[in-house]
Amino acid sequence: MKSHARVVVIGGGVVGCSVLYHLTKLGWSDVLLIERKELTAGSSWHAAGGFHAINGDISIARLQAYTISLYREIEAASGQDVGLRMTGGLNIAATGERWDSLKAEWARHRVMGIDSELVGPEEVKRLCPIIDTTGILGAIYDRNEGHLDPSGATHAYAKAARLKGAEIARQTRVMELMRTPAGLWRVMTDQGTVEAEHVVNAAGLWAREVGAMAGARLPLIPIEHHYLITADIPELAALPQLIPVCADLDGGIYVRQEGKGALLGVYEPDPRPWAEDGTPWDYGDTELLPPNLDRLSDTLAHGLARFPPVAIAGIKRVVNGPFTFTPDGNPLVGPIAGIPNYWCACGVMAGFAQGGGVGLSLAEWIVSGEPQADIFGMDVARFGEFATPGYTREKSREFYSRRFQIAYPNEFWPAMRPLKTTPVHDMLGARNAVFGVSYGLEVPLYFAASKDTAHEVPSLRRSNAFPIVAEECAAARSAVVALDASSFAKYEVAGRGAEAWLDWLLPVRMPEPGRIRLAPMLGDGGRLMGDLTVMRLAADRFLVFGSGYLQAWHMRWFRERLPDRAVAVANLTEQLGGFAISGPHARTLLGGLTGADVSDDAIRFFSVRRMEVGPIDAIVARLSITGELGYEIYVPNLHLRALYARIQELGEGLGLRDIGIHALNALRLEKSYGIWSREFSREYTPRMAGLDRLIAYDKPGFVGREAALRDMDRAMPNILAAFAIEAADADAAGFEPIWSGDELAGYTTSGGFGHCAGLSLALGYIKPDLTRSGAPLAISILGERRPARLLDQPPIDPRGDRMRS
Repeated sequence: MKSHARVVVIGGGVVGCSVLYHLTKLGWSDVLLIERKELTAGSSWHAAGGFHAINGDISIARLQAYTISLYREIEAASGQDVGLRMTGGLNIAATGERWDSLKAEWARHRVMGIDSELVGPEEVKRLCPIIDTTGILGAIYDRNEGHLDPSGATHAYAKAARLKGAEIARQTRVMELMRTPAGLWRVMTDQGTVEAEHVVNAAGLWAREVGAMAGARLPLIPIEHHYLITADIPELAALPQLIPVCADLDGGIYVRQEGKGALLGVYEPDPRPWAEDGTPWDYGDTELLPPNLDRLSDTLAHGLARFPPVAIAGIKRVVNGPFTFTPDGNPLVGPIAGIPNYWCACGVMAGFAQGGGVGLSLAEWIVSGEPQADIFGMDVARFGEFATPGYTREKSREFYSRRFQIAYPNEFWPAMRPLKTTPVHDMLGARNAVFGVSYGLEVPLYFAASKDTAHEVPSLRRSNAFPIVAEECAAARSAVVALDASSFAKYEVAGRGAEAWLDWLLPVRMPEPGRIRLAPMLGDGGRLMGDLTVMRLAADRFLVFGSGYLQAWHMRWFRERLPDRAVAVANLTEQLGGFAISGPHARTLLGGLTGADVSDDAIRFFSVRRMEVGPIDAIVARLSITGELGYEIYVPNLHLRALYARIQELGEGLGLRDIGIHALNALRLEKSYGIWSREFSREYTPRMAGLDRLIAYDKPGFVGREAALRDMDRAMPNILAAFAIEAADADAAGFEPIWSGDELAGYTTSGGFGHCAGLSLALGYIKPDLTRSGAPLAISILGERRPARLLDQPPIDPRGDRMRS
């Protein structure tokens, strides 16, 4: 084993070998993989080996499609047979709601580049003769699904990497990780010590232990997973080809052919975590867990009824092996904040569907400084300190038990709630708030008419909240509303170097003291890295606001770029709470809350100032995402209850109404305002997103400037636009295809009903020439094409007079 390497990858499963291969593919050959036993000795060897490109996150779906396309490449590069069986795959619907969800998913596949089709029960039966189609309404059929030999695929990655110069040390256990004074990693093993610039944790079942070696607590846990292998099935033996992989989504099972028999896998409703206190170092190779079929009985009964020949054939083998799961089921990829050059590639539950994409993205990140794809859905920074081992256990169990359940756009799962609450949580609850959750924090979605009705029924269509949200929106346009804004991320940037650092970090001009500026943030490649609001409180003190669920992501980005001195960044999100008040009566309400002058001259649009609100020292900013006259009032959380009580008292005679996130979403769509993770993400450049108007391209230097200048001279593939849809009882949810005739013209990013405009609205990206052509458009809603028209201006107050009044 070598004594120095540029990168040490810890873990010889499919993910670790993929990372190793992709590092060599990008030109880094001085790389070493260290495996405790033999390659595949963790979860990889007993995996079912299935793969598919389907995923609710479009970026992850694309990476899964990349993974599938990669198998031929590594097979050719290595000379190792991966046992690839492109059988196709069927996702089956046996309820009307499931069929609606599959039709919506099928439409989104057009955007994702997945060539799937909807098929009826007869075609399902033709493709899979052993299925009983009783109750089946239809299925999605994707030709680019199948299964492979897990060992063969893993060894193919490894051999291809070795041919490009990588080294693999087997039967070598990592014992300790230590940072050297020179900034390198000292990787101490039972076979010697290696020094490396970078360490990658791809340790699978042992990722928690390898994380702890570097001081990182990773939110993942192994959970038992059963599948059964049957004896030979005559009906399968007689077929000229293999049957597709079949997922009976309503039954929680999947089936694929295994030789002349079948493999039947089960996602049980009461999953069991394994090795909660740590994975034994001597586990693996050919070791399995004792099966427990009793707790699978109901799900198995459904599966055997759906596939009768499987029941007749009998069980030849029961496999119960642990796989790592995270609270949301997605991998943990990327750098750990505060631990330089320590990278994660773990928690990959679907390694043979996602391993190639994970390896590519992480290798790009290490080599080039950022991945090409927007992989926030896999970024380890999507979790904060709230993701304790107890939280991870219960949320991972919840995800596992709901693995095949419909993902409703308005559903928030119940496990580990409430976990974090604002000081006014009970006061909002007393006003019948219906809560969702963001970054572990309870946030109000809307306010029901009574305690008895304070529950939103999950739906793919307009929910029972629809009429209540309409009333909240009307109050925002005609009177005044209050929104708990405590969930917004709030960072203090202070010090004598604060202005210079922010001026370099952000592509906008810094506001003068007392003023506010909207600020996109760019990566080195010129794509968006953030959508921030900068408030300047003093010459050397700023407050920077962003999306609350991006706190760990933002703070990692800030800290990696901080100078050695003269600037301090602090996350104040959990110290400062606040309310946003907006509507025609907002100024009157604010005037009642404070003795200060609140006239338009005193608090201009996009200005911020300190003032006493009642007896409380507050930060008051004049801006509004609703598009109405509005103010945001921030106070220490110790005073939040007093602030809210005073707002309610003084607002009673002004028609004050509490609103939640649902109304805010509808109001911002009526103004064609984009938000992060929807309209704005790392997929887009400022010009594509219409944010170039905010950028000071003539500034002498800022992060991403050279790439942003190059972007000014290139043709845009897509640009952001707004649409009105002739929808029925459902609205766009995101990533529905936009059609110009039979041509795919773009896709939506978000949507909803604009109650005050009386329109079903959507934002999305479309080919630039279609914004000028006037060609008729359509947008798929639950798989059905609905007529749509391009909006040349926001449907409510297009000039923005109201918020400037």
